[in-house]
Amino acid sequence: MIFRNRLISLIIILLAGFSSLSARAEYQLETVAEGLNLPWSIAFLPDGGYLVATRPGELLRISEQGDVSAPLTGTPETFVESQGGYFDIMLDSQFATNNLVYLSFAWGSIEENATRIVKATLGDAGLENVEVLFTVSPTKAGGAHYGGKMVQLADGSIVLSTGDGFEYREAAQDKFSQLGKILRLNTDGSAHTDNPFADGKSGNPFVWSYGHRNVQGLVVDRASNKIYNHEHGPQGGDEINYVEAGNNYGWPAITYGINYSGAFVSPFKEAPGMEQPLKYWTPSIAPSGFAIYQGDAFPAWQGDFFVGALVNKEVRRLEMVDGKIVSEEALFSELNARIRDVRVSPKGLIYLLTDSDSGKIVRVRPKT
Repeated sequence: MIFRNRLISLIIILLAGFSSLSARAEYQLETVAEGLNLPWSIAFLPDGGYLVATRPGELLRISEQGDVSAPLTGTPETFVESQGGYFDIMLDSQFATNNLVYLSFAWGSIEENATRIVKATLGDAGLENVEVLFTVSPTKAGGAHYGGKMVQLADGSIVLSTGDGFEYREAAQDKFSQLGKILRLNTDGSAHTDNPFADGKSGNPFVWSYGHRNVQGLVVDRASNKIYNHEHGPQGGDEINYVEAGNNYGWPAITYGINYSGAFVSPFKEAPGMEQPLKYWTPSIAPSGFAIYQGDAFPAWQGDFFVGALVNKEVRRLEMVDGKIVSEEALFSELNARIRDVRVSPKGLIYLLTDSDSGKIVRVRPKT
């Protein structure tokens, strides 16, 4: 019986190894453009070019061949301090007919600031018809923990991540505050009527989920319309979560991290009514860009997560099977660069933004 159990265990280990090996893919890296000052987010234009938002507050149009424009005109002024600046650029799902884009950024001053979204039309030289769509409430002081990532769901609604403001972490558990939350709004800036606290009686009408620390990764699985995020822990406790309406993700009541001083944030790692992450990292990897691979160029990676790891100067590929993360692989460390954004293009190629004052756009394609 002992021999049989050991044999079964060995077979399981071997099968797991073969599964991991089967998901490997050969790739090559190509530099599309370089010399970019802290590129933070990239979007793919229908003509094959790119829009890139830089944290210091520039929006650049880059051709398919890698020619970089002058900074686009009409862009909003941003608060650039610590983690503040431009966060995310997103094309409307109907961009081909309406030319609408959404830009999230830090707005305000050191004493009073917030994450804001503007909506605008992309013209030949820059942004036109710029209007403030949404500003997170309440405002906060300091330059940390904004969140600022956006995705658009199948019904056209926009999902926005926010941070807890660092010094305001208890607000993440306050359902009436928009700090430390995932929010959902319509393209006119109103709260979606299907939100869990839409009537405003038990929470803020914009709140989709709460108990988040600093969400800098947000994706939607187009096959299922499920939302996933990743967020920074304090010292350790970085997380990936499946984000469902009305759920509490625990921060700061539960966490797998500790304060930077070494003291406990909380003695608890789990509690009734609070969700557990799909994955957590202790020590921290400092997660950055986030993508789900849904394309044809790398069939072995179909449905997998890709997460930038700033600390390790690499990207983590997380193999997803039946909604669970079953393996993890480090990729692209040969770049020896902090990866700020990870995206999958309409052609199924992976794009990386390197995080420096001479940053690059790097394209990942199958090896030929």
